[in-house]
Amino acid sequence: MKIGFIGLGNMADAIIGGMLKKEIIGAKDIIGSAKTETTLKRMASKYDIGVTNDNAEVAAKADVLVLAVKPQFFAEVIEGIRDVTRDETLVISIAAGKSMAWIEEAFGRPLKLVRCMPNTPALVGEGCTGVCVNSRVSEEEIGYSLKLMKSFGRASLIPERLIDAVGAVSGSSPAFVFMFIEAMADAGVAAGMTRMQAYEFAAQAVYGSAKLMLESGKHPGELKDMVCSPGGTTIQGVKTLEEKGMRGAVMDALSACIEKTKKL
Repeated sequence: MKIGFIGLGNMADAIIGGMLKKEIIGAKDIIGSAKTETTLKRMASKYDIGVTNDNAEVAAKADVLVLAVKPQFFAEVIEGIRDVTRDETLVISIAAGKSMAWIEEAFGRPLKLVRCMPNTPALVGEGCTGVCVNSRVSEEEIGYSLKLMKSFGRASLIPERLIDAVGAVSGSSPAFVFMFIEAMADAGVAAGMTRMQAYEFAAQAVYGSAKLMLESGKHPGELKDMVCSPGGTTIQGVKTLEEKGMRGAVMDALSACIEKTKKL
């Protein structure tokens, strides 16, 4: 089994790191391509994988081919590899906005296709990935695809009609979480905390809260109520956030992400 990566950016780095850590595949069975020599040298040094600047070489050798380039480069990349990509190759795309129908049309023939939408926390093994497949992908291949994505976090099989929503809820939202952490830290600094101390307390609060919800299985509203003592400080903060329209602003932000994705 040979896994090829076209594009060796952050997401490819996370996937490769997860696969090797979980011993799903050995470094000698991974090959990747990138535009710059700097990226090729970095990934070869970090993981001891095979590297090349020739996308067609990767596509020809791969049994599983991961397209890990930005959506705006998809047409150009596929044009250069479609004639050497074998019909039996399992093609995995991690690009937003490029449907399986679009990818098949770009290749000019039916393919075994998997679309995945990972997020940047994958870089620390805490990713969350939506996975959808077309009818040509076997049950065994579905299982293998999920195994790959679970090597760097959580992964769930979803219908393709939901992948844009997944891209917003888990893919774009880390940026909003970082903004929330930064805002909380700013308030801490205003109250006298050092900047680094405020960042640590705010980030750990978000991390711990998310872990509590996932591991307890409790509804987020129930967990919120556990913190809000009658007549206490937290409920006053909740009241202020409601007055400022926090929920509506978050929903509008995610809706904007979804609409933008549809135009890619």
